[in-house]
Amino acid sequence: MSTVEKAEKKFVEFEFSVSGEEFKAAIEKAYRQNVGKITIPGFRRGKAPRNIIEKYYGSEIFFEDAVNIVLPDAYDKAIDEQNIEAVAQPEIDVKDISKENGVVFTAKVVVKPDFELGQYKGVEISKVTYRTTEKEIKGEIEKIRERNARMVNVEDRAAKLEDTVNIDFEGFTDGVAFDGGKGESFDLKLGSGQFIPGFEEQLVGANVGDDVEVNVTFPEEYHAEDLKGKPAVFKVKVNAIKAQELPELDDEFAKDVSEFDTFEEFKADLSKKLKEKNKEKAKKEMEDAAIEKVCENTEIAIPEEMFETAVNNQLRDFAMQLQYQGITIEQYAQYTGVTLDAMKDQIRPGAEKQVKTSLVLEKIAKVEGIKVTDKDVEKELEKMAEQSGMSVDDVKKYVDIEGIKDSKLIEKTVEFIVKNAEVK
Repeated sequence: MSTVEKAEKKFVEFEFSVSGEEFKAAIEKAYRQNVGKITIPGFRRGKAPRNIIEKYYGSEIFFEDAVNIVLPDAYDKAIDEQNIEAVAQPEIDVKDISKENGVVFTAKVVVKPDFELGQYKGVEISKVTYRTTEKEIKGEIEKIRERNARMVNVEDRAAKLEDTVNIDFEGFTDGVAFDGGKGESFDLKLGSGQFIPGFEEQLVGANVGDDVEVNVTFPEEYHAEDLKGKPAVFKVKVNAIKAQELPELDDEFAKDVSEFDTFEEFKADLSKKLKEKNKEKAKKEMEDAAIEKVCENTEIAIPEEMFETAVNNQLRDFAMQLQYQGITIEQYAQYTGVTLDAMKDQIRPGAEKQVKTSLVLEKIAKVEGIKVTDKDVEKELEKMAEQSGMSVDDVKKYVDIEGIKDSKLIEKTVEFIVKNAEVK
């Protein structure tokens, strides 16, 4: 049971309760979870009856754990019953508690702001189009060509930029070799910027078998404290030089990189895909412009907690991405010299924009009665199944259906705004 008592500005305060019967069941559960840790004279550990423990330590010994057991579901049920849209963690206190009557809680929670929409129909946006040029098509073909190039050994000339040299090297400061400055049979692409500034350029002009002394100065911001700003000499042995050999643009190339038998078919398909990509790019820019205009037209007093939640969520997602790469966000901060607070400051503007956009689109969908149907969801699942090569039933096992509904609702709402915009 729950009752909303008071609402002011960004907060809603309300009471909700758990019955005596539910609370007693939670106390019994708390007893079973904790009995193994409790020692009572005359009983083996984990064997003392509940009533004995309560007499020995007090009748409320299990109350705290029992409250923690019943609270999450009771709170979720209360905000659902009262249709409260909480946007941050609530402040919850126990108002009354007993075995017989259960628990009465008081809660104070930040809720989504109520606001009036500004103009969202008839906003002016510019028509955006992108022509797919022959230069763009050729550029895309060159990228594919480079990805399918092979490396060939060079014996008849010196190394030049863009070549890959295989080297042995050892670095010295003040005539003494330093830790981490030695490598063997290392492939280095000249001009890649993989090594410290000045290193790669000094290998241009070297031939296979040459010994080269490379003189450099470590940057002031170098990660190793003992090498910052220090001059160093690297003794380098050039073992091999390799150059990139690009494939011929012919039918064989088309067969290797696509499902087509001729180069002309491959090029025509690539042209079609680029046109579709440019069409989507233009559509996205017009949508972004329309959303920005609508958001500009709407004033919302957004609770600070919503921004903080959005920033923390994005930071958490970034931390998870780093974990997949094998480093923690704390390590990332140490390597880059960027503090967590600085990261939050960088995230903040985008998060603020995201929060306001979400609120505005959600309100428009509500006012205009825009809904996501089962058919809409099914179409999305079919599209995902086609892209992944899986069956729809298999896709359903791995995707968040509610997430699909949310994304589709945003998509349909944005389509509504653009459809009703005045395109110049």
